[in-house]
Amino acid sequence: MNPDLNADRRNAELAALEADPRVDVLVIGGGVTGTGIALDAASRGLSVVLAERADLANGTSRWSSKLVHGGLRYLASGGVGIAYESAVERGILLERTAPHLVHPLPQLIPLLPGVSKGESALVRAGYLAGDVLRTAARTAPATLPRSRRVRPSLVRRLAPTVRGEGLRGGLVFWDGQLTDDARLVTALARTAAAHGARVLTRCAADAVTGNGAVLRDTVGGRGVEVRARAVINAAGVWAGELAEGVQLRPSRGTHLVFPASEFGGLTAGLTIPVPGERNRFVFALPAPDGRVYVGLTDEEADGPVPDVPEASAAEIDFLLDTVNSALTEPLERGRLLGTYSGLRPLLDTGGGRTADVSRKHSVLHGSDGLITIVGGKLTTYRRMAQDAVDAAVGSRNLAAGPCRTKRLPLVGATPRARLASVPAPARLVRAYGTEASRVLAEADGDPELLAPIADGTTVTGAELRFAIRSEGALVPEDVLDRRTRIGLDPELRARVLPLVARYFGG
Repeated sequence: MNPDLNADRRNAELAALEADPRVDVLVIGGGVTGTGIALDAASRGLSVVLAERADLANGTSRWSSKLVHGGLRYLASGGVGIAYESAVERGILLERTAPHLVHPLPQLIPLLPGVSKGESALVRAGYLAGDVLRTAARTAPATLPRSRRVRPSLVRRLAPTVRGEGLRGGLVFWDGQLTDDARLVTALARTAAAHGARVLTRCAADAVTGNGAVLRDTVGGRGVEVRARAVINAAGVWAGELAEGVQLRPSRGTHLVFPASEFGGLTAGLTIPVPGERNRFVFALPAPDGRVYVGLTDEEADGPVPDVPEASAAEIDFLLDTVNSALTEPLERGRLLGTYSGLRPLLDTGGGRTADVSRKHSVLHGSDGLITIVGGKLTTYRRMAQDAVDAAVGSRNLAAGPCRTKRLPLVGATPRARLASVPAPARLVRAYGTEASRVLAEADGDPELLAPIADGTTVTGAELRFAIRSEGALVPEDVLDRRTRIGLDPELRARVLPLVARYFGG
């Protein structure tokens, strides 16, 4: 089937669902886990409806560090199983399912006076253990090179603004980085649609049980009572609002967004140990559109779950203080483009810090048959989806084939060696893969549609058209905040909003 999502397809699929509301699997939630579940179930031959009350990647799935990491930090706390699982899933994304969206990234720890020789030895031992994980996960050394110690000159080449005084060199470990997390979710949704899943954004799920739900179309106002053989709750931090007895303990992770010019050409993930902590770091990560993301915090997030979490002043200060300890010139608040924060859907297991709560996912069965999946992290979304669908198939006696997603390429994917031959700019290939040529075709011969829509962004009019015609964007916010990441710069977002709105007029 066609992978393209748009308003016409949505309306037709809602009408078909009204005519026949029966479905094998109803998935609630359009984040990375929900879209991963929809793809897994649809590729096994099950009929699938995914209902998302807002837009794809509207919640936590767009607020990550954009890293696809091999679980190195979990080794320090004895989590060998989850570390290995992370390394396996990282390799699947890098080498098979999404090489256009996930790329190798060197992570660099500069050995400055604040990092003692003992601490350096511990980190080096951890990196060597990460090399063992990579080998055990069968990820090729050509994809992720082994870790190594490097000279001060290479540290300064990778991260030009790192302090030179007292620099003893650095430690480098290779990991995976996404072009963008929301783009991964969009690719998952479109691949699920290509396998027959009906992906319905702006459809809130009410009266949810293990046998169905009432879907409320917040655009057209219609309501459809869906009868499902299995219902999977993948609503992330909102999962507890749909499933009785599920207690979550959200934690907030905050990032700062800076112009790349503040880091002088950063080409590695600059990694700064947090003073007084054994296994916590602050990262400065190069990103598209001339940005660098600085994160990450792990703070208790009490109270009602907000649609858009906000960074606290204390978190901003903590991130600035930590990263500035390694830089020649301190970053200043006045140079911030913006901030973003996400909430981790951690299962409440009692006391202690949220930083110490397990990231292992859990599949929970409600008394009415509702299946809920919580915990986990972006890197392991595919395994989470597999476990959730396995649970639905087993508990509801669904006739389904085996899981296929270990080797199922996402829309736009092709082996890494072939990506360079896609006839499109490298920037577009990293975001769209083989579909980059389709994005260019949206210009329809108009060179203005291939030029950036405004100063301060590389996004073109052709990309806006593609987002609306093929990626399911229904309103300007979907384009600004998720299909592109213009919205991470609030000033730029406000400036281009009227222009983007005009693309929805015809």
